[in-house]
Amino acid sequence: HTSYSTCTMQRSGGIVGNSGQPWVLRRVRLTWLSFMLFFILVFFPLIAHYYLTTIDEAGGPDKRIFGPRPGGELCEAKHVQDLCRIRESVSEELLQLEAKRQELNGEIARLNLRIEACKRSIDSAKQDLLQLKNVISQTEHSYKELMAQNQPKLSLPVRLLPDKDDPGYPPPKSAQNCRLHTCFDYARCPLTSGFPVYVYDTGSYSWGEKLDPLVKQGFASSVKSSVYVTDNPNIACLYIVLVGEIQESPSSPPASPLDLEKQLKVLPYWRLDGHNHLLVHLSRKSLTQNFLYNVSTGRAAVAQSTFFEHQYREGFDMVVSPLVHALSEPNFLEVPPQVPVKRKYLFTFQGEKVESLRSSLLEAPPQSFEEEMEGDPPADYDDRIIGTLKAVQDSHLDQVLVEFTCKNQPKPSLPTEWTLCGEREDRLEVLKVSTFALVISPGDVQLVASAGCSMRLFEALEVGAIPVVLGDHSKLPYHHLIRWSEAVIMVPKPRITELHFLLRSISDNDLLAMRRQGRFLWETYFSTSESIFGTILAGVRTSIQIPAAPIREEPAQEIPHKAGKLAGTDANMADNGDLDLGPVEVEPPYASPRFLRNFTYTAADVYHTWNRAPGPFHLFPHTPLDPVLPSEAKFLGSGTGFRPIGGGSGGSGKEFQAALGGNVPREQFTVVMLTYEREEVLMNSLERLNGLPYLNKVVVVWNSPKPPSDDLLWPDIGLPIVVVRTEKNSLNNRFLPWDAVETEAILSIDDDAHLRHDEIMFGFRVWREARDRIVGFPGRFHAWDVNHQSWLYNSNYSCELSMVLTGAAFFHKYYAYLYSYVMPQAIRDMVDEYINCEDIAMNFLVSHITRKPPIKVTSRWTFRCPGCPQALSHDDSHFHERHKCINFFVKVYGYMPLLYTQFRVDSVLFKTRLPHDKTKCFKFI
Repeated sequence: HTSYSTCTMQRSGGIVGNSGQPWVLRRVRLTWLSFMLFFILVFFPLIAHYYLTTIDEAGGPDKRIFGPRPGGELCEAKHVQDLCRIRESVSEELLQLEAKRQELNGEIARLNLRIEACKRSIDSAKQDLLQLKNVISQTEHSYKELMAQNQPKLSLPVRLLPDKDDPGYPPPKSAQNCRLHTCFDYARCPLTSGFPVYVYDTGSYSWGEKLDPLVKQGFASSVKSSVYVTDNPNIACLYIVLVGEIQESPSSPPASPLDLEKQLKVLPYWRLDGHNHLLVHLSRKSLTQNFLYNVSTGRAAVAQSTFFEHQYREGFDMVVSPLVHALSEPNFLEVPPQVPVKRKYLFTFQGEKVESLRSSLLEAPPQSFEEEMEGDPPADYDDRIIGTLKAVQDSHLDQVLVEFTCKNQPKPSLPTEWTLCGEREDRLEVLKVSTFALVISPGDVQLVASAGCSMRLFEALEVGAIPVVLGDHSKLPYHHLIRWSEAVIMVPKPRITELHFLLRSISDNDLLAMRRQGRFLWETYFSTSESIFGTILAGVRTSIQIPAAPIREEPAQEIPHKAGKLAGTDANMADNGDLDLGPVEVEPPYASPRFLRNFTYTAADVYHTWNRAPGPFHLFPHTPLDPVLPSEAKFLGSGTGFRPIGGGSGGSGKEFQAALGGNVPREQFTVVMLTYEREEVLMNSLERLNGLPYLNKVVVVWNSPKPPSDDLLWPDIGLPIVVVRTEKNSLNNRFLPWDAVETEAILSIDDDAHLRHDEIMFGFRVWREARDRIVGFPGRFHAWDVNHQSWLYNSNYSCELSMVLTGAAFFHKYYAYLYSYVMPQAIRDMVDEYINCEDIAMNFLVSHITRKPPIKVTSRWTFRCPGCPQALSHDDSHFHERHKCINFFVKVYGYMPLLYTQFRVDSVLFKTRLPHDKTKCFKFI
């Protein structure tokens, strides 16, 4: 340790002693080393780079050191070989891409040539299309010219207005000689006039304040509701004066005939002879004064209930029904049902005729007709009628009720007329249990019509007792317009001994048909003051061959909406198998022909088509006695039936599938869809209608008071969608005759109904073959509950049906008018009360009119879309309400109009799928 310390100290001392010179040397040495390092690091790489780049150029190709060498000399190492293979692969791909690029360039050039050729073809096709359009336009123009030549559209004639100072024509020599062609001025009533009627105010003539107040009020209310009444007398075709019934008053005796003639002549538009005037006398009592007896009415026609033979002018005057319900509406619930057909009594009669009754009771029994005919013919058959009817009653072969003496004071009556016994309510109770009701005409053959007989006829029809009129000389109300033989049995008085045999020989089916027709006549022409006044006007209008005014349509208050994107086609809707639905319409929607045959129908079918019991034209409007619907007049046989040689446009096979064919080869239908605050479901249903052939438009009945959402985008289906605002939430709105519906065919469909296009088209084809019936998909039926003695509604699967739900059904627009304006209001009120049963009501109506069941197409029993919100039909009370509806409707109609059917129409492309536990139904293909 000591020696190490010493050595260290010596070395340190040495360094310190020689500190000047060694420090300089060290500095020079460090500088030189730094310069050498810089030279080596900078210049040596440059020199090496230069040498390496020039050494291969100086030598030949064989002496290259770093360049590529032939034979793969540098690829001897394994990793270098891999790199070489990669380079060769990339080179090959580049060559292939280059070849492909050149091929694509060639293809592009060829496509450009084809594009140019297509452009030239398009230009040529546009020119051909333009030429075809010109040809079509010329053809249509030629067609219109030919149609104008064959069926010219005449312009409305100049309307002739009556001249206030018109002196008129000289009156006929005899009142019996007055007929329409001699006493009616047709110049005041052009065919296109619309039949304007002016009604005198009852306060404008002196006897107006003596009229029965009920008659006056009922008449005034009828005038207000008539579409023909005008306030302008200068354009009137007919002038009506209400002359009775006069209210009896001891203080004011009736005016003499001479005074009444003077009062008529001072009417402001009487014009000396009263032409085109109608004097109306409405009776409310069995004894009605013949107010116009021995009064010269000139050229004025008379409408009243009582006429003598020398007073009545056939074809000019009119026998009208009595006014029983002046202000009140008939209560359908009090009207007895039409079944059972046979009631307690075979026939009944209650009446008294004093002058003939006394002689019949005192005399011996009458002789036989053979014995009597050997001598002088009897002057009055009433005595024989009394004896014969008493004999039938005493025989007890059938239960009859005949009373020839009134228990109470008989009602006043005309001479030789049978008076009414008791009060009206008591008489109706007897008639309700009577199969037939006898109406004995007056003994005086000069009394051709009387208010007493008309009253008996009215009461019998009201309660469903079939009237039997004894006396072929009597003239029933509106006899020149109504075919009474379909509701009344007319028997001459000499056949009184055969009456019992005749009544017993009538079958139940005929009895029911006559009772049903009588009920219709009573409801349509007798029941209210409006019906009586309308029938009087219709009788005059029909006699002078003026078409009826069109029944009104329901104005559609459209809700503005905006269309969204173009609707697509649902794959489920478009999957139609092999069925060709026909061409999608490319032209604008077209409406069904309207107002084409109204006048022809009125002029050509004047009598034989009126009021025949089964048939839609005879039970409801569209008869000459009622408004004509704004639709093709004879829709049951719509079309001319012309077919070219070789068959119609429908053809066979593919041709049949591609065209409708038939008598109306060009026709469309309108979808009427009822909805209530289910916007998403509605939009989906509308979108499914896209591409549906023969669809004219879609009318959406918006049944909610809340309008659609402002941001709601409606699908664009290529056809008009009319959204209609309703006044209230009512299922009856489904069947309103909207003016937006311009086709005869209506497809009523719920917003949640899910039908394929081929099913809809098949239903449309079937409906075109049965235009007077409901054609739909889901079927239902009614059944009689023996335990509760009532009708039931049944929706179970069955091979038999009597109804088709209108949630998916085709029907004619004609029935929309009848449902909304003609069908009893009580039925529509019940539909609103239950918010249910509108489909049952429509089935009742159509079956009542046609006496035919509906037609079911396809095997569908339901049509609800999967996943849709629950509808009203899922409520527990739904079926209970429908049971009540059926029983109530039966009371209103008086019988069960629904008819069963096992008929079902299927396409050969449809297959029936039924549960294994169900028996297969017969299907008609």
